[in-house]
Amino acid sequence: MLIANRGEIACRVIRTCRRLGIRTVAVYSEADADAQHVRLADEAWPIGGPRPQDSYLRGEAIIEVARRAGAQAIHPGYGFLSENADFADAVAAAGLVFIGPSGASMRKMGSKAGAKELMAARGVPVVPGYTGEDQDPARLQAEADRVGYPLMIKAAHGGGGKGMRIVRERGEFAAALESCRREAAGAFGRDRVLLERYIENPRHIEIQVFADSQGNTIHLGERECSAQRRYQKVIEESPSPFLTPERRAAMGAAAIAAAQAIDYVNAGTVEFIVDASGDFFFMEINTRLQVEHPVTELVTGLDLVEWQLRVAAGAPLPLAQDAITQRGHAIEVRLYAEDPAAGFLPGSGRLQTLRLPAPGDGVRIDAGVVEGDTVTIFYDPMIAKLIVHGEDRPRALAKLREALADCVIVGPKSNIAFLERLVRHPVVVDATIHTAWLDRHLDEVLPAVDAAPDRDLLAAAATAALLHDEAATLADAAGSGDPHSPWAIADGWRLGHAGDRLLVFLHAGERVELHARGADGNHVIRGCGEAIAVAAARIVDGRLSLRIDGRARRLRAYADADSAAAHDGEQRLELQRVPGFRFDDSAAAGAGDRVTAPMPGRIVLVRASPGQAVAEGEELLVMEAMKMELSLKAPRAGTVAAVSATAGEFVEADTLLLSLEPQA
Repeated sequence: MLIANRGEIACRVIRTCRRLGIRTVAVYSEADADAQHVRLADEAWPIGGPRPQDSYLRGEAIIEVARRAGAQAIHPGYGFLSENADFADAVAAAGLVFIGPSGASMRKMGSKAGAKELMAARGVPVVPGYTGEDQDPARLQAEADRVGYPLMIKAAHGGGGKGMRIVRERGEFAAALESCRREAAGAFGRDRVLLERYIENPRHIEIQVFADSQGNTIHLGERECSAQRRYQKVIEESPSPFLTPERRAAMGAAAIAAAQAIDYVNAGTVEFIVDASGDFFFMEINTRLQVEHPVTELVTGLDLVEWQLRVAAGAPLPLAQDAITQRGHAIEVRLYAEDPAAGFLPGSGRLQTLRLPAPGDGVRIDAGVVEGDTVTIFYDPMIAKLIVHGEDRPRALAKLREALADCVIVGPKSNIAFLERLVRHPVVVDATIHTAWLDRHLDEVLPAVDAAPDRDLLAAAATAALLHDEAATLADAAGSGDPHSPWAIADGWRLGHAGDRLLVFLHAGERVELHARGADGNHVIRGCGEAIAVAAARIVDGRLSLRIDGRARRLRAYADADSAAAHDGEQRLELQRVPGFRFDDSAAAGAGDRVTAPMPGRIVLVRASPGQAVAEGEELLVMEAMKMELSLKAPRAGTVAAVSATAGEFVEADTLLLSLEPQA
């Protein structure tokens, strides 16, 4: 079995194959030479450069590896070539089994345009729009005017929220079309788009379908994915708290009818938008396994990857429709390397610390990285999927909150604190969220990064740092030639008085300086205008028990040489440790005259030239990183002095790209 993908889905397929006794072959790009899927597979082959178009989108290279390695089948995972009909046909032509539907089925379902036309012909409600092959910009503009505004431009191939734009006025259409096409071509290799009326405040509910080559087709229930930010799913759950049994039956029947109409085989997902009244409209069909498939697995008790392999081998579906049962409630969130405070800017870098909750007792972790791995700039910055299962929705939410509190990520910034606030918000707790809510109310769930650190959390994080430093000093002493030297005692002792131990942290970019006296979990910590007495502090299994000014507390706490964190069950505090004395150039002059790369990436467009007058906020360059486009804008009005970047160039973070003439 060759897995033509990377990350957590490649690891997931490899583990299932190993359980079934199937030998696995992985492929990898230059950026993934040390990736976990490469280490897990029985053998792995390089297929090209770090960009997807130079590696994971090279179907001919993947098939050649399969031939040379003696693989009998190819599992495409999701993304990349998983919904590429030409690739599916090429796999079959090479005498290999494609783990998914045929190319013919994909051509009817894999294209959003073709799938929408099919649904309309079968009587499934569809949203008004344009799905034609004529992609001339003038024709698309005319069709947009006919459909009316607001409307959505969508990439006809692909998914994951890429290649989608909302246009609310006629004058916005041309620029949105250009950007959407460019993003679609970069992510999926095709730039065809479709247009459809934008329905305000819908819910997003999808049906998991499965079919075998004997003509059996069933559905495995629904997943609700209404919590979205910029079309990217944030929370996925099953069953939907919105559906009635009647609506569930109607949507399941519509999904099955669509699959049967095109002789569909293997796993697929039919996605619907549902308005406030409960009316549903076909949105798209994904001819592959979905990122959120684990929630279906947890409520049904089934292994969908194993089903995929058995069906591809010609076996019938393991169960009939009336044998499918659901138990409890499952919820999934995705942990990303991104900065919510900076517009969810994707991050990259080494995962210095990665602590995730232990699997079991209703908690599942699907990850493609481990501590010490690097999140690269070339692919989606997902670190892991966290999935929980409970007897009912309230219990599942409670378990999710606990599991998120157990997560610690040090290195690139993450979205954990954002997720923690979101899953406690009334729109999630009460199941009233719709697909547009997050984009309109983001400030309600973004962490307050400029707030002063909570007193008890600060004391706990500082104490964890002190205990870490004492343990590190004792460990160094134990490994030295004189383990009993008085210089190895980590109590801050000084001749004639008790010594201060200086702790310096960064919190939301601000310096926090603390002075501590004492040792072995008994300290007086001074800073932030007060003194805090800590006594009897001990860390056991990631929990810090201590007394703060005489009050006993038990919190999650973690510290190492680079960071310290504490969590009281509802809120977290994350601090970066820095040397007590260092040069800080953050306030360097001229910052408002420079446009720098916010992260590593590739320059897609340069819209400015030397001598050009620009307005504040005007787009000057476009970068591509993590399969997303980033618009870099003028920090102020002025005249461009120099442009240091060229289209197609790869740049590192903080690289100077453009400068403005100094202000008088």
